[in-house]
Amino acid sequence: MRNITLTPGDISLHQWRAIYQGAGAVLDPACGPAIAQSAATVAAIMAKGDVVYGINTGFGKLATMRIDGADLAALQRNIVLSHAAGLGETMPVAVTRLMLALKLASLAQGASGVQPQTIEMLEAFLTRGLTPIIPAQGSVGASGDLAPLAHMAATMIGTGSMMVDGAIMPADQALAHAGLEPLTLGPKEGLALLNGTQFSTSCALAGLFEAETLFGTALITGALATEAARGSDTPFDPRIHALRRHRGQIETAATLRTLMAGSAIRASHLVGDQRVQDPYCLRCQPQVMGAVLDLLRHAATTLSIEANGVTDNPLIVSDDQTALSGGNFHAEPVAFAADMIAIALCEIGSIAERRVAMLIDPALSGLPAFLTPRPGLNSGFMIPQVTAAALVSENKQRAYPASVDSIPTSANQEDHVSMAAHGARRLLAMAENAMGVIGIELLAAVQGCDFHRPLTSSLALENARAALRARVSFLDVDRYFHPDLTEATALVRSGAIIRAVGDVPLPSILAVTHG
Repeated sequence: MRNITLTPGDISLHQWRAIYQGAGAVLDPACGPAIAQSAATVAAIMAKGDVVYGINTGFGKLATMRIDGADLAALQRNIVLSHAAGLGETMPVAVTRLMLALKLASLAQGASGVQPQTIEMLEAFLTRGLTPIIPAQGSVGASGDLAPLAHMAATMIGTGSMMVDGAIMPADQALAHAGLEPLTLGPKEGLALLNGTQFSTSCALAGLFEAETLFGTALITGALATEAARGSDTPFDPRIHALRRHRGQIETAATLRTLMAGSAIRASHLVGDQRVQDPYCLRCQPQVMGAVLDLLRHAATTLSIEANGVTDNPLIVSDDQTALSGGNFHAEPVAFAADMIAIALCEIGSIAERRVAMLIDPALSGLPAFLTPRPGLNSGFMIPQVTAAALVSENKQRAYPASVDSIPTSANQEDHVSMAAHGARRLLAMAENAMGVIGIELLAAVQGCDFHRPLTSSLALENARAALRARVSFLDVDRYFHPDLTEATALVRSGAIIRAVGDVPLPSILAVTHG
């Protein structure tokens, strides 16, 4: 896959997503002078003999302790080794690579005081397929994502483990395999590598990218479910949504109208149907999914800004050779964004599960009970709906806001923390649960539409049906259901259902500005 050229401060969410999906990343060569000047500024500050946090002092609660010049190299090495104290499962490779790229782009803005060779090693990791093994637990999202970033930094000095060509090996061997030498960190470099929100931000971005695929697919399965129930498209009339004025609601209704345009199944609802109104899970799709869209876009804006920012401490100002100690490492914006994404993921699955429940209930859908031609002898979609309910309930528990929690750390020096790390880390699991729910809805909605043959839906929705039916056949009699669910969920996860509808424009979540 191609390399993405990173212009720090001006990197789009689409570029970050490309890296998440496997692209390499290289810096714009124009970054070189600012990086060199920042490193020179640290040297100048050192030459003046001033006491400066993170350069010649201890860290955190130990910041009042001055470190002798002879011990400064050991100081930077020690902070990496002592802070590499994570636990838990290893971060996914895609998320770790995104974290590397975020750290690269932050350090390259010339406000962190790192040496050019440190930047070059991060770049080499991304272009040569070297992925540090990062335990996922250990950050509270303030004073930076210290533990996970320490594990990243440890591999740069030849300690810890790395993934290379699918195999895990000691970091020193991995570096040698790639023709690289372990770094000797200069003043401030260890702190610059450890400080920052890149772990939390990479996890949140990964959740956002999966949420965009999930959201678009859920609009399609929601339209298919509406077709299966022979629901009305009157609730999608643009005049309704113009009066409320929410952008996401307006766009969602327009997408549903486009997806259903020209449907013979929809037209059949106009004759002989005694129902006056559809259940909320059909009728209120624009209101619910539109609110989800607006929320995800808000989170996307926050994360786009964060991904283009500098979040270590202290920050180096070369103009007047100053080191400014502040708090950009506090990940509260990321924590809020992660909580928004968690709520959105939960609601996408929640309303979809209600549509599945509606479809299997003959009193509501008018379809055979549990979507099987011979109910009683066959259970049909009885238990897939139970599975959907279980996944939704699990996501409800996970959606509790992480950002409202705080535990003081470092002997109360760091007395308020964001909890962004695990708030963001939960998102991939939540997205996977929601994709399972949408996969079940895809199966149920297409099964329901099949009962309306020879009537057909719109061209776009027929293409979505065909994409499923190429992998999963009509459920005529009960069979081992698990493969059907895994096939449908894989179609959702891969974006195949979105691609199947062709030219129908789906609302974009990632097309936001970053400041």
